[in-house]
Amino acid sequence: MELIIGHLYPDLLNIYSDMGNIICLSQRCHWRGIKVTIKAISLKQKLEWQKYDLLFGGGGQDRQQLIVSQDLQTKALALREAAQSNLPMLTTCGSYQLFGHYFKTAKGIKIPGISIFDAYTIASQQRQIGNIVIKLNNPQKFQSFSNNSLKQTTLVGFENHSGKTYLSKTSRKTQTLGQVIKGFGNNGEDGTEGAIYKNVVGTYLHGPVLPKNPHLADWLIKTALERKYQRSIKLQALDDQLEWQAHQAAIKLAKKGKIW
Repeated sequence: MELIIGHLYPDLLNIYSDMGNIICLSQRCHWRGIKVTIKAISLKQKLEWQKYDLLFGGGGQDRQQLIVSQDLQTKALALREAAQSNLPMLTTCGSYQLFGHYFKTAKGIKIPGISIFDAYTIASQQRQIGNIVIKLNNPQKFQSFSNNSLKQTTLVGFENHSGKTYLSKTSRKTQTLGQVIKGFGNNGEDGTEGAIYKNVVGTYLHGPVLPKNPHLADWLIKTALERKYQRSIKLQALDDQLEWQAHQAAIKLAKKGKIW
């Protein structure tokens, strides 16, 4: 089997070690004998989404987001079509914000998004930073193929954002990814974190997020393979002892309020 992964704007949206997510996906596929091809997608490049099995976008600062947002508008239709066709995507921080309706900066500049998520983001004076733990709203969906007995009901990561994201309370299109146990999440007010629409996931979890959350990584891989090959896929179980130790350590750090 083979997967082609598109990395959105790796030259502009990679401020929080987000390349680690690509490395994680590639390695977990490699261990299973699944061939992976990574293709960068950046400014002025046409996005032929039908050629990809999975898409990933990372985080960036306001200046980079403004540059990306302008180019992203040229890819908006393609990305919305991809979302409707159940193409799996993972977006973190800056790209998560741009997949909503808009991001309003501290200077009042309204950076347009592409409205895949029924959400919007407003900059605040509060820096929301630290280890974060969330309880998944639908943990049965995100089960890893690991030889461990841990209950895979949480996600862990490191957040560092001043933007506050709000999901529409009446939307049937976008659901929250989980509930905050420790940390800020979407906005530090309503206890929610992340968003999910069809197979598109948005989150503020960095770190990067996938190495410490093998269940989320495996869900992306499994979903991409099943969509591509049109059949049920059972991934080979991996020895994720170290990954789950890192997961548990992150939970302890978050509960103690420690950054490192």
